[in-house]
Amino acid sequence: MAEKQEPEVVEVSEEEVVVEEPSILDSLRRVLLASVGVVALTIEEIGHLVDKLVERGEIAEQEGKKLIAEIKEKRKTKTDEAEEVASTRVREALDRMDIPTKADIDDLSKKINALSKKVDDLKKAQSE
Repeated sequence: MAEKQEPEVVEVSEEEVVVEEPSILDSLRRVLLASVGVVALTIEEIGHLVDKLVERGEIAEQEGKKLIAEIKEKRKTKTDEAEEVASTRVREALDRMDIPTKADIDDLSKKINALSKKVDDLKKAQSE
């Protein structure tokens, strides 16, 4: 029988370990990009299939072009729908997590700038 070997123990200090976990948005972006890649490959494969059918004379060239155009239009519609659903779900998730939106941050930045200007004006008034 094979002898069990003890795993090698490696000591690592906390300072040496840097683990970056992908954010929800990064993960979602990767999933969406992968989906887009799959769709692009599918359209390309359908194009090759239609080209073969045209070469064999099983369908007319015009029919093939029309079929590809219809598939591209349906793909665009489905992609737009999926994008809208994904955006809605991300917004809902961010709302549930109480994460500020870009608009919230922009509003706060404007308020900070206005307050900074007032502080600067007060400092000028005091020094005069």
